[in-house]
Amino acid sequence: MLYTGVRAALATKHGKEEAIAGPLSSLAGIDVVVARGIDTDALGTFTGEVERRGTMLETAVAKARLGMGALGLPFGIASEGSFGPHPLAPMVSIGYELLAFVDDVAGVTIREEHAESETNFSHLVVSPSDDLGPWLRQVGFPLHAIIVRPNAGDPRAITAKGVVDAAAIAAAVAVAARASADGRARLETDMRAHLNPTRMRSISRLARALARRLATPCPGCGAPGFGQSATVVGLPCRACGTPTEAARAVVWSCPRCDAREERPRPDGAQDADPGRCPRCNP
Repeated sequence: MLYTGVRAALATKHGKEEAIAGPLSSLAGIDVVVARGIDTDALGTFTGEVERRGTMLETAVAKARLGMGALGLPFGIASEGSFGPHPLAPMVSIGYELLAFVDDVAGVTIREEHAESETNFSHLVVSPSDDLGPWLRQVGFPLHAIIVRPNAGDPRAITAKGVVDAAAIAAAVAVAARASADGRARLETDMRAHLNPTRMRSISRLARALARRLATPCPGCGAPGFGQSATVVGLPCRACGTPTEAARAVVWSCPRCDAREERPRPDGAQDADPGRCPRCNP
């Protein structure tokens, strides 16, 4: 019942097969086939021209189904991501990546997702005379591309995107500043996978995790996809033993049946830092 030998459609405009195809082939035996000519940007763009209407999972499933329909395959896979400030440390950026594997034979969708602290997601508001060098080096330019837009006005307006040339950035900043009500330009990291090696590595790590899940049979019904689906909070404080909001265990479950197992945390932690304790640090 595992997926060895099946062909799965991948709809992508941004070269994600580079990160996804290898792990799914080597770890799960799945042949990933790219569905060419599909405008996945119609479901939402990182650059803001098209707003994503559904959740990350809904959008990923919709992408997968576009590829499945184009290639006439009952299996499909798609990636979706989101970036923003860390909920506990707003000055730190965090990325959320999700991969969805749609199986119309079994009637299930198997997903893997993670929060990724290794990201170059950032922005900078500048005037044309400002020194851009320090920020550009920080975000990995020119291996990572840049978006330039007016700082004030239509938030969807873009002067240039996918920029990997310093002279082109300087020219775009001048144009964007002239178009902006405040005379300034906004630089943003381009988070599209084919222009952001850091993000591509994150998708590759997630693809390996998904492949391992797809290669893991359920101990109850034997269906593929048995893996972590939830956490159980309550890890005790190291100082006083009070349960905290930190996870004390993880839950593995099956996408087809009601099989469920509670397992220890993967990192083996037995207690939580007192800084996370509601009693020691109210």
